[in-house]
Amino acid sequence: MPPSASAMDFFQLFVPDNVLKNMVVQTNMYAKKYQERFGSDGAWVEVSLAEMKAFLGYMISTSIYHCESVLSIWSSGFYSNRSIALVMSQARFEKILKYFHVVAFRSSQTTHGLYKVQPFLDSLQNGFDSAFRPSQTQVLHEPLIDEDPVFIATCTERELRKRKKRKFSLWVRQCSSTGFIIQIYVHLKEGGGPDGLDALKNKPQLHSLVAKSLCRNAAGKNYIIFTGPSITSLTLFEEFEKQEIYCCGLLSSRKSDCTGLPLSMLANPATPQSRGQYRIKMKGNMSLICWYNKGHFRFLTNAYSPVQQGVIIKRKSGEIPCPLAVEAFAAHLSYICKYDDKYSKYFISHKPNKTWQQVFWFAISIAINNAYILYKMSDAYHVKRYSRAQFGERLVKELLGLEDTSPSH
Repeated sequence: MPPSASAMDFFQLFVPDNVLKNMVVQTNMYAKKYQERFGSDGAWVEVSLAEMKAFLGYMISTSIYHCESVLSIWSSGFYSNRSIALVMSQARFEKILKYFHVVAFRSSQTTHGLYKVQPFLDSLQNGFDSAFRPSQTQVLHEPLIDEDPVFIATCTERELRKRKKRKFSLWVRQCSSTGFIIQIYVHLKEGGGPDGLDALKNKPQLHSLVAKSLCRNAAGKNYIIFTGPSITSLTLFEEFEKQEIYCCGLLSSRKSDCTGLPLSMLANPATPQSRGQYRIKMKGNMSLICWYNKGHFRFLTNAYSPVQQGVIIKRKSGEIPCPLAVEAFAAHLSYICKYDDKYSKYFISHKPNKTWQQVFWFAISIAINNAYILYKMSDAYHVKRYSRAQFGERLVKELLGLEDTSPSH
């Protein structure tokens, strides 16, 4: 990207004009069909590309100003924003929101519950793949996308009860060197069956399916994947090794699938141990490590030699010896935690009831965070060093067609 590249240029690596034009076509098609069925809407005028960009801009603004409702922009309250409210009237925004669609109609062949957003997710994935080459080390996890803590602390119990629980689980494969989210996987809660979200939280084999879906494009690239206890299993790691994908995962006798692992390593020893002590068992390239640090921690890996030494540095207790696999796991997971702390607060705070819309706005939020990561890696960052909030403000103004080019402080 050239040094003159704007926030919009980076965002459009993932959400280009042809995708936005399709949203315009689908929204207009849905509005026409809706009115044919339920009666004419005299206030409706077909949406244009400029209006669709402005519509996205208003939604994205909620991720920067953290207003509970996007309609607060036009209010006279604390979250009002006259500088952007003048671009479109509230009535026009609400009409577009009413009819907004990415896919207007279900095709006869479609059975997937996310058919209304799947083409957009596929397009986004193509953008991620073509724009970024990840580092060797990556993490599979659920990103932090829960409710805004400020809203939770200030809202009433009645408002909390009105909130519908998410009907899906969002998983990602994330570059542990930059925080760039390489791949998204959405698991729908479709009833209380064996494939539902409740089952997903309790059955390691379903987590294994999630991991395979996230790593379907990773084969043969010599990647090292870090996993949490729900995904870590000997069967999965052996399957990945055949695809030249190597793993390092935290193991839990309660959450993990421990099939094939020696029981002697899963039980805590009777004699007390000192911090930094560890035991190792190996089978081929696979190592099972039991390391003690105020408790027993078990790791399964085929990515690191168990004889290579590492160290965990604690502020109070100093250096604690450990195998290199333990040090690597702690380092990469702590980076992802820092990423979550920094970027999760920039998720769009608009909370629609429809599941496909929730998935869509989460995906847009991830795309903007990814765009900012690419911006920080580019020459454009050395021209104007925007913070994540300033980058978001620039993007909103460019989507709304406002001419102001100076960063706000």
